[in-house]
Amino acid sequence: MAGNRELIEALEREWRDALCSKDMKRLESLMHPDFVLIGTRSSGPFLMHRHEWLDAIQRRDLETIEFDVREATVLDDVAIGTVHARWKLKYLGRVIEDCILSTDVWVRDGERWVSIRRHSTPAPGECRNLKGE
Repeated sequence: MAGNRELIEALEREWRDALCSKDMKRLESLMHPDFVLIGTRSSGPFLMHRHEWLDAIQRRDLETIEFDVREATVLDDVAIGTVHARWKLKYLGRVIEDCILSTDVWVRDGERWVSIRRHSTPAPGECRNLKGE
């Protein structure tokens, strides 16, 4: 449904804008207290809780994030987006470009939507296919 996609796109845009501008207050307001990032690295899978993720973000300089919402489901109090994203960041003096496929779970907190889970999977072969590129 178009409304579902529009909601997920708006939430992802708000997340991206806060992330790229390092607006920590805004990021915190978009995150549920029980937020967890679930991901994989070359060393294997990992969990990163809200305070760890917020700390790690402050040590990176994000330049750009592009994203494409692939799937969107919105229920009464839960919204789930499958998002393909590409970002460019500077970390420890290096420029890093990466692509991921993520499942983002948002829950309604009063009148606001907040992120409670993000499951991120590397998708390097998909970088060229972001929005048909």
